[in-house]
Amino acid sequence: MTFNLNNLVRENVRKLKPYSSARDEYIADGSKKIFLDANESPYVNGINRYPDPQQRSLKSVLAKRYSLTEANILLGNGSDEILDLIFRAFCEPLEDNIITVPPTYGMYKVLAGINAIENREVLLTLDFELDVEQILESIDANTKLVFLCSPNNPTGNSFSIAHITQLLNNFHGLVVVDEAYIDFSGKKSWLPKLNEHENLIVTRTFSKAYGMAGLRLGVCYASEGVITVLNRIKPPYNVNELTQKRAFSMIKDLGLVEEQISEILKQRKDLVAQLGQIGFIEKIYPTDANFILVKVDNADERYRQILDRGVVVRNRSAQPLCENTLRFTVGNPQENKTLLEVLKSL
Repeated sequence: MTFNLNNLVRENVRKLKPYSSARDEYIADGSKKIFLDANESPYVNGINRYPDPQQRSLKSVLAKRYSLTEANILLGNGSDEILDLIFRAFCEPLEDNIITVPPTYGMYKVLAGINAIENREVLLTLDFELDVEQILESIDANTKLVFLCSPNNPTGNSFSIAHITQLLNNFHGLVVVDEAYIDFSGKKSWLPKLNEHENLIVTRTFSKAYGMAGLRLGVCYASEGVITVLNRIKPPYNVNELTQKRAFSMIKDLGLVEEQISEILKQRKDLVAQLGQIGFIEKIYPTDANFILVKVDNADERYRQILDRGVVVRNRSAQPLCENTLRFTVGNPQENKTLLEVLKSL
């Protein structure tokens, strides 16, 4: 199917002239200058100047790490800002629609509601795989986006490469693959496929494997054309200076992150083995993420019992296909030991 990005961009966004900030018009080159252009405080405290609106240093190390160009990258105040920008760039309120595949990350549906976009839900199959035939049947001329979280939240599994490829090849709109949990998966990322599919967008976050949930930093990887459109509507200083510096330091020295990921994977394996010995756990679902979804006899009762003993887990029973399920995030060794002690005591 022929893909034409211009056919997807909202007319007002196509005509929009983006805001040009002081730091867009003059890009610091490292030489000593007196900055009197942005109405900032002249008193140096480390954060008295506006941050780089294009986060060039951070994009440079990310581009090198994933063999991309800076033109393929957009950074946002968490992945949620990036997802919202995608809605606002490509979906006309009260006209267009998107497709989501419950059970999945809830913000897709929330953002559709905020932006007045119809959300067409196509349930996953009973084994939590994509129902590609039903998705394609649900698409019409006003379908702009398909959202796929892989590895999926809350189920933990990764979707079939063949199924996602089929959607990319047969959909006139954009396929957004949310890889928030990809660092915990043995499956390959979709980043190397960006050059093969113009309609592919990959989103990631620093909140999970990188341990920076409190700083709010998300990343969007896509074609230069898609990134250009998103840059047109993004706020000028959406990623603050402290976040940029902390993320830059983290990426330049990934030893600690890789060590922590390795430990989480070990703990996940051990936790799965131990959960199999808990009598009221009826099923443990396969996972490629840093959490485990389990089916229990009575999720509401078990959730309350676990909470009363000082451990907070997530009851996912309200989600489609997830009746009587609890989701356990993989913690550190002591936290996991405590969780197992609580479960065995019930």
